[in-house]
Amino acid sequence: MKKILVPVDFSKHSEYALEVASKIARQHEAGIVLLHMIGLSDSVLANSEIAEEAEAKYFLKLAKDKIKEFTAKEYLKDISVNAIIQNYKDFTEVNNVAQEQNCDLVVMGSHGTGGLSELFVGSNTEKVVRTSDLPVIVIKKSHDDFSIKKMVMASDLSKESIPVYTKAKAFAELFSASLEVVYVNTSGANFMGFDDVEKRMESFKKELGQEININFYNHHSVERGILNYCFEKDADLLVIPTHGRKGLAHFVVGSLAENVSNHAKIPVMTIKL
Repeated sequence: MKKILVPVDFSKHSEYALEVASKIARQHEAGIVLLHMIGLSDSVLANSEIAEEAEAKYFLKLAKDKIKEFTAKEYLKDISVNAIIQNYKDFTEVNNVAQEQNCDLVVMGSHGTGGLSELFVGSNTEKVVRTSDLPVIVIKKSHDDFSIKKMVMASDLSKESIPVYTKAKAFAELFSASLEVVYVNTSGANFMGFDDVEKRMESFKKELGQEININFYNHHSVERGILNYCFEKDADLLVIPTHGRKGLAHFVVGSLAENVSNHAKIPVMTIKL
């Protein structure tokens, strides 16, 4: 890991993300690329060329001053931080910057407070998650003692999620962390008998080409089941596959948005299928 991209809007949530990114960067001697998007409105850009240039310079100076203040943190000491200011308004542009800067990971804050769906839906974070070709770690709160020792990957055990497991495993090895896979079986129309789940597990391991431990967890809600399992296992990071522009994998999308307690605020890593 050489570079970590951190989109910031100077909110407390983006500061939470920056602090976590700094701890990852320090552990792996990586640099941080800070991205702030000014997002000048069309009305500003519709002004005369002279007025537009003056306006742009004004907002650029404001952003530079804010970045200087935002990065004057003790936890960033001796870490290479490169700040980029772009006139983007759409967070889907983050993936382009990540590619141009040869980043390996995106770390981003989110103010989501409910279940997994609420964490992303309608937010700028969701746009980044949907369009990022890189793994994205979503941070929802301050982590004074951030470390990754135990990772949980939620999976529907489909063939297409195997590359996600491979990437998650590589990330776990980078942090010397353990990685568990959990399949949540729900009641109702999606319920599967244990024999059927066993067949799916064996098929997944066969496609993967290695023997791994897959945990079977019964719950009335996939979302709540995943979060309960992470809580019971005292996980440090939850890995969720995404379907790119379609959003979170189908085993999460469509489930009921539920309020969850504070333990749901563990970092979530999304990896594109």
